[in-house]
Amino acid sequence: MKRILAQTRKELTQLFRDRLTVLLALLLPLILVVLYGKAISFSVKNMAVVIEDFDKTARSRQYIESIAASLTFRVAPLPEGMTLEDAFASETARAAVIIPPNFERDLARGRSAEVQWLVDGADANTANIIRGNATALTEDFASQSEAKPAVKIETRLWYNPGRESDKHIGPGVIAVVLAIFPPLLAALAMSREGEQKTILQVYVSSISAIEFILGKTLAYFIISMAEWVLVLALGMPLFGLRFAGDPIPFLAGTVIFLFCNVALGVMFGAAIGNQAAAIQAVATVCFLLSFLISGFMFPLSNIPAEIRWVSNIVPARYFIEIARDAFVRGGGWAAVWQGHVALTLLGMFFLFVSWRRMRKMQVES
Repeated sequence: MKRILAQTRKELTQLFRDRLTVLLALLLPLILVVLYGKAISFSVKNMAVVIEDFDKTARSRQYIESIAASLTFRVAPLPEGMTLEDAFASETARAAVIIPPNFERDLARGRSAEVQWLVDGADANTANIIRGNATALTEDFASQSEAKPAVKIETRLWYNPGRESDKHIGPGVIAVVLAIFPPLLAALAMSREGEQKTILQVYVSSISAIEFILGKTLAYFIISMAEWVLVLALGMPLFGLRFAGDPIPFLAGTVIFLFCNVALGVMFGAAIGNQAAAIQAVATVCFLLSFLISGFMFPLSNIPAEIRWVSNIVPARYFIEIARDAFVRGGGWAAVWQGHVALTLLGMFFLFVSWRRMRKMQVES
């Protein structure tokens, strides 16, 4: 144990001598949290809509007012001399509403009054959201002038009644940021030993391979805990996060997740003796996979089955589930214990691979 702690102390001392590296290690995660928090949103708001009202009656104006009152749409005037096609092509409008003549008369007679919505489908996801909101808005407007139906549907949203996308994005951002920097620092520290040939001193010393690896892991686990504290302190108020239930599963999951990520970085560093190559490996595995195949941006069920299996070896996938449960659902241990087990097994596997790599190269004393 003394050798492990000595290796940890040596690693931390070497790291803190480079103040710029320490500053970047603690500052860059915060910058990334802010960028993600401001740049990513699943809410569609303030979409410009131009309206051509051929009825010009009180009821058509009420319909236009209901559109203007929506958070999704912003009624924009159609510039003089510009057609609807030109408005779409120049992105002056994302949708257009055409209210036909006799709109009010058809409503008064109980007939079906048709309103045409033209939606820019260049962005398919946004177009679908606009179409859905337009349908809901129109149905709500129509229900105000009709007799109450015999069956009335009441919908209640659980866990996130305000439909705030930040509560969904925030836990994922925290997970992705912590999936990048701890393994990156650990991988650089390990690969630097091989690149600068200082690893030869380790081979001829009395420290064993497992002690060397555990010392490295413990040192960068401490750094990752400091990053986690800063990221959480910034992320919770930024995304409006509050614990929905027992925080213990989240705290335990955090410790295991950070250990798993540092172990992954140590494995990369042990296998790759070049810092540039280690950075590329971490960027590919830890960033791209955590961003795309972890459930952060897209539900795992939407990912094709032939590549979905890769998510099983992505640590961020399990921590995102743990974090979202802690901040949104509050299901506790019963809902997320599988994630803790998976992260533990992955972390132990990464350490085992690192040990196998170092054990083969170490000179026995």
